[in-house]
Amino acid sequence: MNYSELITAVSDYTENTFSDVDMATFVQQAEQRIFNTVQFPALRKNMTGTTTWNTQYLSTPDDFLSAYSLAVIDGSGNYEFLLNKDVNFIRQTYPSANTRGIPKYYAIFGPTTTSDVVPAITNEISLLLGPTPDDAYTVELHFYYYPDSIVRGRIKTLAGIVGGSGYSNGTYYDVPLTGGTGSGAKATITVAGGAVTTVTITNRGVGYATSDTLSAGTTIGASGVGFYVPVNTIYNQNGTSWLGDNFDSVLLYGTLMEAYTYMKGEQDMLQLYSNRYLEALQLAKRLGDGLDRMDAYRSGQARVGVK
Repeated sequence: MNYSELITAVSDYTENTFSDVDMATFVQQAEQRIFNTVQFPALRKNMTGTTTWNTQYLSTPDDFLSAYSLAVIDGSGNYEFLLNKDVNFIRQTYPSANTRGIPKYYAIFGPTTTSDVVPAITNEISLLLGPTPDDAYTVELHFYYYPDSIVRGRIKTLAGIVGGSGYSNGTYYDVPLTGGTGSGAKATITVAGGAVTTVTITNRGVGYATSDTLSAGTTIGASGVGFYVPVNTIYNQNGTSWLGDNFDSVLLYGTLMEAYTYMKGEQDMLQLYSNRYLEALQLAKRLGDGLDRMDAYRSGQARVGVK
């Protein structure tokens, strides 16, 4: 099932039509619910990085959902897998950050944006290492991740800005972007010297194409003219996803729950969609947390019985 087929199915089931932005919200909420309920082994991947001397923290990728394993690789290519511990354990074991060595433990630390951390960590989640690395070690993180949404045409990056002239100086937040084939995109826009100097996407919208050119209305100055910025890259041009290709039933009924709740529909129909979603979710868990883990050695994995 691709995105267009999903939209059609939801509209047919509910006998209603929704805006592109609302439909994208329903789908992304359903995907988030599913990915945080079932640990599909197919949605794991590896990424290598490097620790920094005398820095306890290691930033995670932007699509990080949860850690599966973390290993330090020495100069001979040998893997030393770190044990996942609580932050308190690492702080108690290594009360001084000056205790350095090859890391043996890691913990989910949370976001760190303080200026005293070098290099600065701005990701949603960071890892705390113990002891503090005494060298720049290669590390390999095996993790569950958020795959690309099935929602088609979300803006990924913008190309060079044509600033225009006559706009009102200042910073404008969540400015709706106009033009293009999609809808719903918003950005933080900075104007200096009457021209737009920066455009930072705050809402990626839906349905855009790389040939689109975006602008803004009178929000940044009614007398301004000439500003535009092309769309450089987008997410998921084809509107397909692993979940849509392999387990579309749980995605369909999860989206129907979100859509029908938005409609404030009848409770008996909402309960029907909820029951169908739970049935599909149970089948998904049978695969992701059951069949795919029958011989897994790692005791920390979620497992369900398979009949």
